[in-house]
Amino acid sequence: MWLGIDLGTSGVKVVVLDARGAVAGQGVAPLSVSRPHTHWSEQAPGDWWTATEAAVMAIDASVRRRVRAIGLAGQMHGATLLGADDAPLRPAILWNDGRSSAECVALERDCPDLHAITGNLAMPGFTAPKLLWVRRHEPEIFARVRKVLLPKDYLRFRMTGDFASDLSDSAGTLWLDVAKRRWSDVILSACALSVDHMPSLNEGPAITGRLRREVATAWGMDPATPVVAGGGDNAAGAIGAGVVKDGDALLSLGTSGVIFVANDRFRPKPERAVHAFCHCLPDMWHQMSVHLSAASCIDWAARLTGLASPAEVFAHAEAAGPAAGPELFLPYLSGERTPHNDPHVRGGLLNLDHETDAGKVCAAVLEGVAFALADGLDALRDGGAKVGELSVIGGGARSAYWGRLIAAALDVTLVYREGGEVGPALGAARLAQIGESGGAIEAICTPPPVANIIEPDAALAARLEPKRIQFRAAYERVRGRGEPS
Repeated sequence: MWLGIDLGTSGVKVVVLDARGAVAGQGVAPLSVSRPHTHWSEQAPGDWWTATEAAVMAIDASVRRRVRAIGLAGQMHGATLLGADDAPLRPAILWNDGRSSAECVALERDCPDLHAITGNLAMPGFTAPKLLWVRRHEPEIFARVRKVLLPKDYLRFRMTGDFASDLSDSAGTLWLDVAKRRWSDVILSACALSVDHMPSLNEGPAITGRLRREVATAWGMDPATPVVAGGGDNAAGAIGAGVVKDGDALLSLGTSGVIFVANDRFRPKPERAVHAFCHCLPDMWHQMSVHLSAASCIDWAARLTGLASPAEVFAHAEAAGPAAGPELFLPYLSGERTPHNDPHVRGGLLNLDHETDAGKVCAAVLEGVAFALADGLDALRDGGAKVGELSVIGGGARSAYWGRLIAAALDVTLVYREGGEVGPALGAARLAQIGESGGAIEAICTPPPVANIIEPDAALAARLEPKRIQFRAAYERVRGRGEPS
């Protein structure tokens, strides 16, 4: 059996796969996010470890004893800073933190080859600008930094004692020469860092270490259990969905929303804020459109309307119906990446009137996220992606009604696969299986069975189109309003 660990923003998920590729065990433990200031988003690395241990221990002991290898997936871009004693120097700065916009401007200015080397714009979500912010605002901490790790790689260090990462996650730091799949001395130097501050780079299935004896004993596993490099959450989710060949694509509806397209070569499109990263498989890359708020908007809507759960939000929206009223929702609760690259824009509910009720608000929220995803797909298509079908993973995949809205707005077929809600953990377990068994990628990384297919509805698309036109125009009305004074 093979264990996959996915360190998400809202919690840690773990799954165990058996030799047939079926899920033999699962565990979940929650996490919370600290927002001490506007634009800030942080978590304590120690909380990641506590949640990971809880999630692993939720799996039956008889299953844990049979685990042959472990793979890691996790939220990307987080800056985890370790000092000389290998302890965190401060809370980790997360992927949806927007404080470092000034540092992005400076990095673009100081590194004229940034786009050519990294294939991406400098965005506050990436790791490099975060370190520049720490250097500027917390110089005493920056001076003590010995290692910079991504979130899942902090778990690896706690598990094995090794400083290692994979190429898909590391591509999201903005320190990687993405085409050459190696650290860039040029970009690191611009951040007053060197390769010595970085973990080693590995392809996703590569074994990077073995469990520390004390961890293996606590988890009821063999101390020789290998841990593979794994992948960033989106790349690992793609592995779980069988998105491994050029042109394969998926839609992830987690805290954030992501459209992921696998590529057999490096295809950057930075001018449209498209992400171009390494895949977690050898000789593969991918493009992504990234939306900082997706399923998190559903949680927000539940709190706003006093509903008990996301399921009630979906039910109220479906009862109201598509384009039920003039209400328009802009889902920029944490800023936006594709296609705007705007960390300061904030969300909005527009066109409210005396008839606005909870159902119409919920309907507008689902539509607003769908429109943002459609903007991202347009940017990907400008970058050469040809997408006619998307495999769907993530917690937001539970709502078929939302799926009908998204399929219509994007004009693509959505394919829902069994186990989609645990996609990154499933992919991490598959990478562990490849690394430990030496099995063929195409034999192990098959698409899971289809649970449902939603075709785009032309009549629904026509009904939504006037609101999408308003949505596009509304961004110009709110951009810059979250700028720090």
